[in-house]
Amino acid sequence: MGATVIIPAAKGLVTFTAMKVATEIVRQQDAFFAHGVRHLRPLNLKTVADAISMHESTVSRVTANKYMATSRGIFELKYFFTSAIAAADGGESHSAEAVRDHIRQLIDAENPQAILSDDTIVEKLRGAGIDIARRTVAKYREAMRIPSSVQRRREKQAAFGAAS
Repeated sequence: MGATVIIPAAKGLVTFTAMKVATEIVRQQDAFFAHGVRHLRPLNLKTVADAISMHESTVSRVTANKYMATSRGIFELKYFFTSAIAAADGGESHSAEAVRDHIRQLIDAENPQAILSDDTIVEKLRGAGIDIARRTVAKYREAMRIPSSVQRRREKQAAFGAAS
């Protein structure tokens, strides 16, 4: 679960505060470090600030332009602060980043003859216990620069036609 915080040359209290914040992020996001992005938990500045007895603005300032080198890659500290998406069954909420990863994996695995519409993705996510609106799926898909189902269908048909 090793993670190293990369902090620009600083002395004293700034370094101490940054390490305190980074340590708390690692503690809060332990499932991410052990299992990957699907296990990233919703986390906000207030949660970390309360846990280390500091003000939210201090946590925000300390995490700006700082990175953490982990066994899963290098991440900006801000990456670990993600909003919550409600669970369909009323259970534990899901991190928005984990939901985006789930959407990306569904689309990457789609059958070229059965391209997934945003509505179908919503149904699959609800089946996985994630309560999400179609518009949110579309917003996340567009933010990841993934084309609509119509565009993906055209691209895959063109690629399939060129391959034959």
